[in-house]
Amino acid sequence: MGAALATGFGLGFVVGAQVGPIWLLCARTVLRGSFQAGVAIGAGAAVIDALYAALGVAGVSAALAADGLRLVLGLVGAGVLAALGLRTLWSALRVRLGGEADEEVASAKRAFLTSLAATASNPLTIASWAAIFSAASAADLVGSWPSVAAFLVGIGAGTFSWFLLLSSALALGRRRLGPRLLVAADVVSGVGLLCFAGLLGSVAVRDAG
Repeated sequence: MGAALATGFGLGFVVGAQVGPIWLLCARTVLRGSFQAGVAIGAGAAVIDALYAALGVAGVSAALAADGLRLVLGLVGAGVLAALGLRTLWSALRVRLGGEADEEVASAKRAFLTSLAATASNPLTIASWAAIFSAASAADLVGSWPSVAAFLVGIGAGTFSWFLLLSSALALGRRRLGPRLLVAADVVSGVGLLCFAGLLGSVAVRDAG
């Protein structure tokens, strides 16, 4: 169980640390919003990562990744990311125009729900965790139900720990960021989210074809 827990934690941490749409979403949320909202983003990602790994255990990940459903999830996910990207770019424009209001920050609850939707609607998340669980099974790390449970707990804890670390670092450093750097962060995050939206949508359409 100890090996399964440690392996799950390491995998969750490493996967969470990869720069992707949720990474950008968390960074932008902390810089423009609050530490608590950033942690909520990480909690949402951790829940979905552990859930999809659990679906891999149950053997239903292949059904979720079926062409029709994969296309729907891919397009929905692309739409969610595109909307977030456009909203972020609009925020940057409003700041330049002096239209930002201090109260315009995401609540922790809203950030958690946004993270759930953005992570869950990405079919690449399903495929990656299904592959990871298959590899763990081949390595005899999850040969019993207690080890499976430990593995899943480790994944969730690892993902959450990374986003907690990221949120903490950004919360400490944002005091040094002036308005121009915050606008630049919005622009980078917005463009990045739009790029990920385009990539996700194109991959979904290509795989369905």
